[in-house]
Amino acid sequence: MKKDSILILDFGSQYSQIIARKIRDIGVYAIVYPYNISMNHILSKKPKGIILSGSPFSIYEKNPPLISKNILQINIPILGICYGMQLLAFLFGGDIKKSEYKEYGKTNFIIDNYNHHLFHGIPKKSIVWMSHCDQIHNLPKELKIIGHTSSCYASAFIHKIKNIYAVQFHPEVNHTEFGISIIKNFIFNICKCIINWDLNNFLKITIEKIKKRVYNKKVILGFSGGVDSFVTAYIIHKAIGKSLHCIFIDTGLLLKQEKEKISYLCNKKMNFNIKIINAKKRFLSSLNGVIDPEKKRKIIGKEFISIFQKESKKIKNVEFLAQGTIYSDVIESSLKYKKKNSIIKSHHNVGGLPTLMKLKLLEPLKKLFKDEVRKIGKELKIPKQILYRHPFPGPGLSIRIIGEINQKKISIVQKADNILFQELQNYNIYNYVSQAFIILLPIKTVGVMGDKRTYKYTSVLRITNTEDFMTATFSRLPYDFLEKVSNRIINEVDGINRLVYDITSKPPATIEWE
Repeated sequence: MKKDSILILDFGSQYSQIIARKIRDIGVYAIVYPYNISMNHILSKKPKGIILSGSPFSIYEKNPPLISKNILQINIPILGICYGMQLLAFLFGGDIKKSEYKEYGKTNFIIDNYNHHLFHGIPKKSIVWMSHCDQIHNLPKELKIIGHTSSCYASAFIHKIKNIYAVQFHPEVNHTEFGISIIKNFIFNICKCIINWDLNNFLKITIEKIKKRVYNKKVILGFSGGVDSFVTAYIIHKAIGKSLHCIFIDTGLLLKQEKEKISYLCNKKMNFNIKIINAKKRFLSSLNGVIDPEKKRKIIGKEFISIFQKESKKIKNVEFLAQGTIYSDVIESSLKYKKKNSIIKSHHNVGGLPTLMKLKLLEPLKKLFKDEVRKIGKELKIPKQILYRHPFPGPGLSIRIIGEINQKKISIVQKADNILFQELQNYNIYNYVSQAFIILLPIKTVGVMGDKRTYKYTSVLRITNTEDFMTATFSRLPYDFLEKVSNRIINEVDGINRLVYDITSKPPATIEWE
């Protein structure tokens, strides 16, 4: 680890890597380790501070994720977040019980005591992001409450003597109003860190590592056409040049005219050589009759790798398969803690990989979040039309068609999505939202068109705003835009007679429906 670094102990939270990203954003190196590493390992890293993450588990459950009480004796500042707060209270002898009132989402937080560094410069009342159903009972005498909410009397505490702090809310997510200020207070005022991290260094180091690792071998890249695969390709190309071979697979589950757009962007804008493979029949056949979304992802992942292995045999000296995997993919698919982690969903480029894959993986972005990838893209001078493309999932429309997939449903969604993107551009909205798409439900409803009864599919409009894709809010859009999109889709797309707008944030929902 670098000098003046922060060590984050991960208890299976979906937000653990966001903590690291926020700390890196303010210029300090942060790294995440599993909660059960040894005390000797922790001390060997010589961190300036330790953060205990949240967790999907409860202290009072059977075999909860715990750490040694010895951590309370080391002379290193500690910040507990959510479960991390409850864990600290438990280690000092406190009781944790299920809350009478659960807190999820935006909550009013009130500071009780300003005589400490953690809340320096923070208003007495502010909005924080909560995600818990447990709380502390019988606070240990060594600890002092410094903040509360209307339903949680102990929403923040400090140790009366030691440099130990804790908050029930999540300062790392964007919805916490002064979250970044709280993190800065801990990092700079309490841990006394100095700035030592920037993405330019990451880019230089990554390119050199790829050069050394690949050497005189060749790399094939599973090219999806999104910003992640473009940036991945650009980095690898800078490292090894023509030894990179990009392969784009037309699964039949793509947006309308996506293959043509990818070909133009690669050949005309980026000067990449790319091979396009038509595998529509293969993917649709393998997905025939499949309803479960996890099975869809696994099947698609398996087909992708199978095709890449077959194509790799056609290229002499290929040893590596590159992927545009980023942190949010890894976190939401994570299996590393098994029983100690809740898997939200697997990703085709993570969960679908066979154990005995013949190619070695090359994933230069897997420690970065989407906004960091875009910053790297800016540094590499990648065109804006590529850099700010909305994300499109690897499994494609298979996870936007709820239930069984067939060519008719695919055509319906492609046409509806095309109309949506046209209107996003017409209203100059596209670049002001993070992701927009149509979902087709396996539900038909009654409608009236031309004085006649219709019985057609219901579709969902999903448009969100986010910085890190780990948390998101629905986009608050003009009614005339929503009305125009609805009218066009229902009038122009045969198969849909009802459009609804999803106004759920992430969490509790995910951005994609499957």
